[in-house]
Parts: sequence; structure tokens; C-alpha cells
Amino acid sequence: MRAEAWLFTGVAVFFALTGGVYAALSDDPAGIAALMVSLLMSALVAAFLWRQFGRDGERPEDDENAEVAERGDRRFLFPARSYAPVVAAAGTALIGLGIAQGLWLTLIGFGLLAPGVFGFVFRGGAPDS
Repeated sequence: MRAEAWLFTGVAVFFALTGGVYAALSDDPAGIAALMVSLLMSALVAAFLWRQFGRDGERPEDDENAEVAERGDRRFLFPARSYAPVVAAAGTALIGLGIAQGLWLTLIGFGLLAPGVFGFVFRGGAPDS
């Protein structure tokens, strides 16, 4: 899972650099908002993947010499019911909209995004035995 985490971390860094340069050289609020939303969503996925890697460690898929049987009883479980994706999506949408419309909407978006990210990163549990 480390490779995927590094991939999305690189994507987030790319959008941060691109968005910073674009914001410095352009007055287009829609483009800045699109790059900020892309940055936040890739950072969200990266945070989730780093958390999963820290909790579960290396997977058998990451070992070149692993056998198929090593993967047999490990399960990767997403909770059946979670409001975190909806809350995070609404917060990110409000941040993107707030960048174009006004600071007050951006602040509300960050206030809504924080519990969504927290729910994504820390809600994972052990699979049912």
C-alpha cells in the first residue's frame, strides 16, 4: 500500500505546486477552485492510504516472492454505513464554491471537511471474524 500512498502524495504535491503557480499568475477563480479541489481530494486519498499502511503494514501483494495463499485470510473492509464520504464531499464542494464566491463559504466548507476527513482516516475497524 506504500506505493499507492506515495502515488497520491505525489499527485497532491503536484496539484499544490500547480495551484500555487496558477493562483499567483492568474485571476481566474474557477481554475484556482478546480485545482484546490483536486489537491484536497488527492490529499484525502493519500491520508487514507498512509493511515491504512501504518495500521496494516506491508501487504502480500507488495512482496515479489509472495504466494497466493498468503493473501487467503486477510480482508480489507470498508464500513457498510459511513457518512464520512458524503460529509467530505460536501465540505470539499463548499470549499471550491467558496473560493469563487467568498471566504465565508470556504470557512464553512473547511468546518464540514474536517469531520469528513477524520471519519475517513480513523473510522476503519478490524474485519469481522
